[in-house]
Amino acid sequence: MDFLPLFFKLTGKTCLVVGGGEIAVRKAGMLFSADAQVHVVSKAMTKSMTDFLQKDGCSHRLGEFIADDLNNVQLVIAATNDKALNKNISQLAHERNIPVNVVDDPALCSFILPAIVDRSPVVVAVSSGGKSPVLARLIRARLETLIPSGYGKLATLVGNYRGLVKQKFSTINQRREFWESVLQGPVAELIFAGKDKQAAQLLEKEVEQQSVRSNDMGEVYLVGGGPGDPDLLTFRALRLMQQADVVLYDRLVSEGVRDLCRRDAQMIHVGKARDQHTLPQEDISKMLVRLAKEGHRVCRLKGGDPFIFGRGGEEIELLAKENIPFQVVPGITAASGCAAYSGIPLTHRDYSQSVRFVTGHLKDGAPDLDWEGLIQPRQTLVFYMGLVGLKNICHQLIHHGLGSKTPIALIQKGTTIDQRVYTGTLKSMPSDIEGLEIQPPTLIIVGEVVKLHDELSWFNLSPKDSS
Repeated sequence: MDFLPLFFKLTGKTCLVVGGGEIAVRKAGMLFSADAQVHVVSKAMTKSMTDFLQKDGCSHRLGEFIADDLNNVQLVIAATNDKALNKNISQLAHERNIPVNVVDDPALCSFILPAIVDRSPVVVAVSSGGKSPVLARLIRARLETLIPSGYGKLATLVGNYRGLVKQKFSTINQRREFWESVLQGPVAELIFAGKDKQAAQLLEKEVEQQSVRSNDMGEVYLVGGGPGDPDLLTFRALRLMQQADVVLYDRLVSEGVRDLCRRDAQMIHVGKARDQHTLPQEDISKMLVRLAKEGHRVCRLKGGDPFIFGRGGEEIELLAKENIPFQVVPGITAASGCAAYSGIPLTHRDYSQSVRFVTGHLKDGAPDLDWEGLIQPRQTLVFYMGLVGLKNICHQLIHHGLGSKTPIALIQKGTTIDQRVYTGTLKSMPSDIEGLEIQPPTLIIVGEVVKLHDELSWFNLSPKDSS
């Protein structure tokens, strides 16, 4: 992040605005709405600024800015059209450690003013880091349509009951679960319908009855994180990721997907790279049981789909045996995601009528697959985890009867900005990639459908490439 999002408490603080134009009026208005004491300095002022300064708590000085204007000021905004003056104000403010914003010049700012969705006391701030204020405003406009105005009243209502809820529920997990039920249930709906009194009565009743289960048993969510692109997550996956107390994630879960988990959730990396398991599978399953019995909501976040070479079945077997509540959320498996993003249809009526998913992670490097069974006409083969064994895979397929000129694609970090697609034939591919630094995760696709890559490839193309 270029700027850390913070919320300043400005009540009673003296804030300086330098400038008397329409932009300065807007900035002064934002400060005034936060209960700041607004002081304006400018050698000329528009009528709207003059009208604004009639408000209680506002003051001004008509004239040129001088360094003494920064005395006893807690925050300053430079909103003039004089670049040299703005730069001077920024420099003086930085020397005095006074937070400063220079309109439309992020390089001179120690803070920036975001686009705001105001549902006080709920406030949502959107920033582009000063790169595109218009984009921030467009995002704010989208959020305005998604966040009911009643959220402010809802926040005020639940704030009045926080102390009582803390007394009623002994653990933070129980309190969190109670509030999530309230904020997504009938109490919230009554507020949105304008029935504030009935909402308060219902909330008080729910607090007294402790209507949400208060036992210590948690729950496990087995969530497919997809092949890498966060936009490919399902709505359900995102919701459960946001509500989990603890997240156990694999190496194949992309950073962008992990970033969508709840910010204060405990993040535990449990592996796994080839031959380098952070935790053995048995220990991971036992950890899920232990955390759930401690009352945590646990998200077991896996790359791709949990039930396609994800060992999800092994984990929920133990959960079921221990009577741990669990949910399974499918994800887009690597075969589907990587094929789509590389422009290689897994099936096509002119080339392939079937597809087989195969693990390329051969035990001890031995060719222990049913190679003869894999050699079928008009079929696409997809090998997961096959990078290390690629040379052997090509050799065995040719040895068991697949033509040496059969097309093959190796896809690196599919669906992400680091995606790379290498194509060749079974005969040429091992030498084609020799010496290249291929970065896992990778996926291998074998079959005539690979021929369509050059024609149908669409992802990661520059405008020039796609024209």
